Amino acid sequence: MASSFSAIRSETSRVLRRAVCCLAGAAIVSAPAALAQQPARTERQDQPEVLRVSSELVQTDVMVFDGQGRFVNDLTREQFELRINGKVRPVEFFERITAGSLNEEQQLAAARGSARARTDDGTSGPVPLDRGRPVFFYVDDLHLDPSSLNRARQLMTRFVDQDMGQNDETVISSASGQIGFLQQLTDNKTVLRAAIAKLSYRNYNVKDTERPAMTEFQALKVDGYDRNATDYFVEETIKVNPGITRDNALVIIQGRARALLQQSARVTTDSLAGLEGLVKSAKSIPGRKLVFFISDGFFLDNRNSDAQNRLQRITSIAAKSGVVIYSIDARGLVSSLGGDASDPGPVDPSGRLQSSMMGELSATQDPLSALAHDTGGKAFFNSNALEPAVKRALKETSTYYLLAWKPDSEARESKKFNRIEVKVIGRSGLTLQVRRGYYNTDPEPIVKTAKRTEKPVDPAVNVPQLELGKVMSKTFPEREIPIALTLSYLNLADKGSMLSATMQVPREFFSFQPVNGKPTAVVDIAGAFFNAQGRPGASFGNRITINPPPNGGKEQDIAYGHPVFLTPGLYHVRVAARDEKSGRVGSAHGWIEIPDLSKGQLALSSVLLGKRPAGEPAIVVDGQELQNSVGMSVNHRFSSGDFLRFLIFAYNAGRAANDAKPDLALQVQILRDEQPVVTTPLKRMTVDPSTDLSRVPYAAEVALGGLPAGRYLLRLTAVDRVSKTTASQQARFDIE
Repeated sequence: MASSFSAIRSETSRVLRRAVCCLAGAAIVSAPAALAQQPARTERQDQPEVLRVSSELVQTDVMVFDGQGRFVNDLTREQFELRINGKVRPVEFFERITAGSLNEEQQLAAARGSARARTDDGTSGPVPLDRGRPVFFYVDDLHLDPSSLNRARQLMTRFVDQDMGQNDETVISSASGQIGFLQQLTDNKTVLRAAIAKLSYRNYNVKDTERPAMTEFQALKVDGYDRNATDYFVEETIKVNPGITRDNALVIIQGRARALLQQSARVTTDSLAGLEGLVKSAKSIPGRKLVFFISDGFFLDNRNSDAQNRLQRITSIAAKSGVVIYSIDARGLVSSLGGDASDPGPVDPSGRLQSSMMGELSATQDPLSALAHDTGGKAFFNSNALEPAVKRALKETSTYYLLAWKPDSEARESKKFNRIEVKVIGRSGLTLQVRRGYYNTDPEPIVKTAKRTEKPVDPAVNVPQLELGKVMSKTFPEREIPIALTLSYLNLADKGSMLSATMQVPREFFSFQPVNGKPTAVVDIAGAFFNAQGRPGASFGNRITINPPPNGGKEQDIAYGHPVFLTPGLYHVRVAARDEKSGRVGSAHGWIEIPDLSKGQLALSSVLLGKRPAGEPAIVVDGQELQNSVGMSVNHRFSSGDFLRFLIFAYNAGRAANDAKPDLALQVQILRDEQPVVTTPLKRMTVDPSTDLSRVPYAAEVALGGLPAGRYLLRLTAVDRVSKTTASQQARFDIE
């Protein structure tokens, strides 16, 4: 164990000893033994892609629905016909997968040529949802009017409050970048609500200041030599400028149209570039990702922009990143597009201009439709009820088939876009959602940047720490080395709120080599603390030498912690580790909110988790110190026979009028997939006379013997019977 972690443990043990009298009556909660056993969690492995291009196999996901929109789950390999660029290819690998399940990563890896994934009972069917799903919201606020933006905010708020699963993680992002530092993948609902709250209307409308005013779609018609639109604006220009020739009038309106379209092209480029960056960065996240693209739509202008090429790039990158896009038209039910109510627009008694405007609405929806259909998703248009679109997308994408094939030499070497076609043979009335294609290698960036000249490294620069800084600055964590990060806070009477960031790195991911006859590894670690605006504060960095445990003791994972004292607020922490010999890196991100205790409201500390392995003695007050039987758990992973031990502190509890003491009770709940599997009655929190009454501790044990392997949520709810208020806190843990 690293020294900083030992310091945190010592500080925590000191706090724990103050709670020892409370622990004498610690509850031992038994888990129900009747729960059905589930498959054990699979071993750590490299993160797979949903579509992978290599010399071995290429794989893609397919969803199949019947006429009632239900997933067809009884199909076999032989029923699928796969064509690549029009040629039939044998399906080398076939599997049905549940998104976000324990087995998803293992099944995806199997499609790359590893052993076929199996559950404990020998079957290959999906297991219950447990790991959770990554869900992205990309708000195209460059193409949203105020009412549409308000609907988008309501939609995302409802998802966070009601539809987000227990283990799901979500990103709220925008084309304009106005969300800023809060645009991160997290399960912290406080962060997600804060991100939604930052969305405000941005007036990026492209307008023409001449008269009669020309809309963007009218500019497209003029630029495309539409006769009706062109003749109308030519004649109106001549009226405004008597004596001008028709040819000169044509030059004027064509110039107006191009200027308008070039403005629009810049906005559309920014919007699609942001989406492309999000989809590309999602590649580091395991499993299949669902992206909701929320927009009022825009036009595809091939003459003045590269939007069409960008759509194809996004389609290919989405295939390799395992991203499925569902587009939502935030305008809701729209019969046709109208202009600004304050500007009635041009008068056209002849009806020529109106005739040329046919198809304007569908034209704005074409890119939304292309993004969805080409990535295997779906587009939702012309409905004022946006919430059902999200629910339907979550349901539709929850299960899919994975198909893999060997590319022929021609397809493998081609730099062209490879078209994917999938059919189900012998079944009629089915609807398939499948990716339209991919590139073997990512196409060249549309805008090439000049190569930067490499500067010589300053000898004074700490290169490992510099590399770790680059890793921590990435949007999503690097998982080459899996890192567990636990953030917790306690309020100390003499120092205030202490935030502890503790990281744990599995020992097997480091390279050992002989040094003085002993296998030795060197690990560089780093961490940084940020506030909600992204401003950095405290940081740490260290180099750790790992040697064999003395006297043949048990080898342990590497744990390192760093405490800081902070004012109330929302904080983000990033940590990273690098193996010196192999150069492998890993990182982890986390959010935590420190409450403002000065408001006098009931609040709880973070939940501190410990582990008592089966067979070790229970808590003994007299004759045995607490820390000898409790080991702090950083990664929150337990075996089914362990006892999960927790400690929590209640702050600002009310005082009874008769004895000036708090009257607190606590309820314990354990949930899996949002369903309670353990619920205890309220138990009074015993208050010892020597206890600091402003910081009332409570500890208990939960026997995990009856709970199957999976991911769980421990939720603690404190009830203050004096002030008639409640407070809750929770912690996630895994049973292996």
